[in-house]
Amino acid sequence: MTDREPKINVNKITSHDPETHSADVMAGNLRHLKAVFPEAFTEGKVDFDVLKQLLGDEVDEREEKYGLNWYGKRQARQLALTPSTGTLRPCPAESVDWDTTRNLMIEGDNLEVLKLLQKSYTGKVKLIYIDPPYNTGKDFVYPDDYRDNIRNYLDLTGQTDGGNRKLSSNPETSGRFHTDWLNMMYPRLKLARNLLCNDGAIFISVDDTELGNLQILLSEIFGEENYQANISWQKRYTRSNNTIDFTTVIEHILVYSKSEQFSVNLLERTSEADARYSNPDNDPRGPWKGASFLNPATPEKRPNLCYPIENPNTGEITNPTTNAWRRSTEEFERLQKEERLYWGVSGNQPVPSIKMYLSEARKITPVNFWTNNYAGNTDDGTRDLKNLIIEKIFDNPKPVKLIQRILEHGSDTDSIILDFFAGSGTTGHAVMSHNISQGCNCRYILVQLPEPVNPDNKDQKTAAGFLKKLGKPLNIAELAKERLRRAEDKIRDEHSLLSHTSGFRVFKLDTSNIRAWEPDHNDLKGTLLDSIDHVKPDRSEEDVLYELLLKLGLDLCLPIETRIIVGKSVHSVGSGTLITCLDAHIAKEEGESLALGISDWCGEMAATGEPTIVFRDSAFTDDIAKINIAATLEQRGFSNLRSL
Repeated sequence: MTDREPKINVNKITSHDPETHSADVMAGNLRHLKAVFPEAFTEGKVDFDVLKQLLGDEVDEREEKYGLNWYGKRQARQLALTPSTGTLRPCPAESVDWDTTRNLMIEGDNLEVLKLLQKSYTGKVKLIYIDPPYNTGKDFVYPDDYRDNIRNYLDLTGQTDGGNRKLSSNPETSGRFHTDWLNMMYPRLKLARNLLCNDGAIFISVDDTELGNLQILLSEIFGEENYQANISWQKRYTRSNNTIDFTTVIEHILVYSKSEQFSVNLLERTSEADARYSNPDNDPRGPWKGASFLNPATPEKRPNLCYPIENPNTGEITNPTTNAWRRSTEEFERLQKEERLYWGVSGNQPVPSIKMYLSEARKITPVNFWTNNYAGNTDDGTRDLKNLIIEKIFDNPKPVKLIQRILEHGSDTDSIILDFFAGSGTTGHAVMSHNISQGCNCRYILVQLPEPVNPDNKDQKTAAGFLKKLGKPLNIAELAKERLRRAEDKIRDEHSLLSHTSGFRVFKLDTSNIRAWEPDHNDLKGTLLDSIDHVKPDRSEEDVLYELLLKLGLDLCLPIETRIIVGKSVHSVGSGTLITCLDAHIAKEEGESLALGISDWCGEMAATGEPTIVFRDSAFTDDIAKINIAATLEQRGFSNLRSL
């Protein structure tokens, strides 16, 4: 390789590059709009007058419209469209089965985490279940900082030296009681919808306080046509005489789908349902039950279903009187020919029943009332935690059985399940149990704020003491991780085997590993020297590697293999989808050998499609070293090169 300078283009990832941010939802929306209505754009901007003309009568310009409005809605909508500049830092030491697991436990503000997951998981999540704060006046409602949400998060959770802000509840005396809750929920639901696949659905637990508001909010975000159910869950099986009016024994689970492609999973048949079938005439096709041949509609309403029928045993002719028939003439003749009509024990009934065979019966349609026997209750939720950790960490925790029922109704055998209000980790526990009981391979993504637990607070004292005894940080995210570890150990002991979806990778929200350009106008020379290396000095290769996965839209659980080439650590992600060498120093004389080693390894892996190959820009001793390594790789057929 000579030092001549070929025309090689190595794209550079900088702090201004879109790939250093999470997905830009607004830019994506504009691209879709421009693809459909290119004539509505003038000099790169939307011309709303033209757009309204193109949409015709579909534009509603009335001042008074049906909908839910509140102070801050516009800002909340904007917040959902603003990309995150943060990242997720890997924590292998806090994880279980790091190398093989496909589950994620993410510690951080769920708004920022949802933004960061957009590129990697958009359209891939089958089911979302969340149990957000009910806004009872005692719940903590996330106080989003619209200026710098990452800094807000670090301050609130005590991860910065200057963080004096405190987490607080949303008291009913607040003049913005409902507003604060709606501002918190709106951007999170907007982002969550993007992650769902077209046949996916979201299940949300809520009580009466915000039920009405939440349903209108979901109809706006998901569309009224995608409303599926309001499930009443019997959380208690006894009434309390301590209340002065009504005792609340149910909570709600609102269900919305991403699109019309969703269909709820039916239930397995029960012995009780099958007992309704019998075989009084010894039909060789087995047990059956009779369905009425009468239509609920009158003959006047369904004249096309009015015709004379003849009993083949008696020759009696019968015409419809108060009700039309349920089947057409052709259907009647077919059923008669196939001996699927039953004319009674003596065979002389004037109107037959239609034989519905057990062998042809479909599974059972679910209902929107779930009893505590069917889906558990809050006492079960307390026992679930007590059996793993200690009693009374949370008030009214959701039982594992409830989440398992949701999984049965809304997931497939290998779905991704997301819960971004993870709490104690019930959803992760339920996914493990579901995989074992149903033979599934579902994976979970849990997100939980490291909300501190205060040892001086009587309601949090037990939890704080438990974590302190374990030597863990005093926050709810740590409780969730400990529960997941213990639930997995318990399932392993009981079943001796867990599916390959066991374990979990822990990630924590933080500022980006890539240094932003923040010039000090009083010391521009010093700023330039400090900015030679774009990676922050306190960040590891592993930190940077996983940020690249997020920015390039790759799954955080892809397998990663490392090989030493010319003394440098080279990482292959997803069997060669991404190749990285993030070593801090690559000498000019090492470049060609490193490039040849990388290209040979790519050939061994036989990856589908050309890999993206990323180097650390500051690692090269000079531009010639970078150009030489790029030229060698291009000669081997690898042109998708990036520098960080």
